[in-house]
Amino acid sequence: MRRRRGPRPVAETLQAVLQDAEPATLLAAVQRAWSDAVGEAIAAEASPVSEREGVVTVSCRSATWAQELELLGDQITARLRSEIADQPPLEALRFNASPERRK
Repeated sequence: MRRRRGPRPVAETLQAVLQDAEPATLLAAVQRAWSDAVGEAIAAEASPVSEREGVVTVSCRSATWAQELELLGDQITARLRSEIADQPPLEALRFNASPERRK
């Protein structure tokens, strides 16, 4: 008689499904790594929204956040590059204030 395998953790299965559903783009890779690279506090105030020719635009809740993150841009870019090494190259980050994020 064959033994049944025990149940697999749901988180494992969901992670595999989500990775397969995610487009293989630089923007998707940056969005996936964003919270780990910048921390929860910054992730609550800013998020990557678009990409063009290796430059990812990050929408910030205010101009103050955009300016602060611009000053930290080199550090954030380095962290993201190490997180997404197998993706197309991240050339730079661009930060802007977005009225839609002011909720």
